[in-house]
Amino acid sequence: MVYEFDTTKQRSKIMKRIKSTDTAPEINFRKILWSKGIRYRKNDKNLPGKPDIAIYKYKVAIFIDGEFWHGYNWEEKKNRIKANRDYWIPKIEKNIRRGKKYCRQLRNLGWSVLRFWEQDIKKNQNKCLRRVMAKIQKREIKDGKI
Repeated sequence: MVYEFDTTKQRSKIMKRIKSTDTAPEINFRKILWSKGIRYRKNDKNLPGKPDIAIYKYKVAIFIDGEFWHGYNWEEKKNRIKANRDYWIPKIEKNIRRGKKYCRQLRNLGWSVLRFWEQDIKKNQNKCLRRVMAKIQKREIKDGKI
């Protein structure tokens, strides 16, 4: 599907409609965690990077990243960007660097960090859930709760 945009106003209107929080994959994954009895905070401003899901009890931070915005398969994909390359390539590379910085900061605070691509949540929810549960179990063992 190809879209034609006559003005930057049209592009701006479309871009404003893209959600940064409470995306469908985030909501679906949170529902699964809640159904398993895992309580969390969402987009907690007190933590570096405002993780999409912060499980305080186990100090597990979860980010669910959009493929375009966070550079999925970046080395291959950036060559395919044709429109406005001077804007998009630096922007996405900045997002990638910022994501790594927040992971480092969270780990320095004693948090475990999991990052999932939106497509992984959509296609492999159970696998993602198993990774979260494994991380929680490791934290329980480490903290002597098991």
